[in-house]
Amino acid sequence: MDVLVRLEARPSDSPVLAHVNSIPVLPFGTRSRREVVTLYGEADAQSLALALAATFESERMEASASGVVRHLGVWPDRGAVGDSAWRDGATGRLVTQDLDIPLDTLEARASELLGDCGPTLRRVAAGLAMPDWPEGTDRALTFSLASGTGGANGGGSLDDEAGTESWLDSLRQADAYSYDATEAD
Repeated sequence: MDVLVRLEARPSDSPVLAHVNSIPVLPFGTRSRREVVTLYGEADAQSLALALAATFESERMEASASGVVRHLGVWPDRGAVGDSAWRDGATGRLVTQDLDIPLDTLEARASELLGDCGPTLRRVAAGLAMPDWPEGTDRALTFSLASGTGGANGGGSLDDEAGTESWLDSLRQADAYSYDATEAD
């Protein structure tokens, strides 16, 4: 599963921690499904882990179907609330399901994720929180969950397939206009 994590300012009228939207695997595509996590306010590993926990728990609650699209809000006092939708393979009809995941369940799964993948989650959160992002850029980083991780087994490790660390380094170098110049003899 690919994850895109975005950081935005907290809405003044809402205490929401994060929103999670999933983009399904296309039948002809080679990519795995993508989760788009939008964190609000301060980026921290705990909020990211809660958002990922909402993804895994919602996946566990759904019927196994391809092309599932999820929309969830993660709230500090309520847990995750949202819905999922997919096309029934036999009839082609749109099937929807309301999702309500208690905060206790999310916190337990988030603890498992932090135990299994804490360093990577902290690195992603720290990358989003860095003050040296170029002005006007959206704060967003991608990473992938290693194959075999997910809602069924409760954890695993995260891979930095997108090269988040090297991407941030190249961004810092580009901002400082650093380059190698050698003189010809």
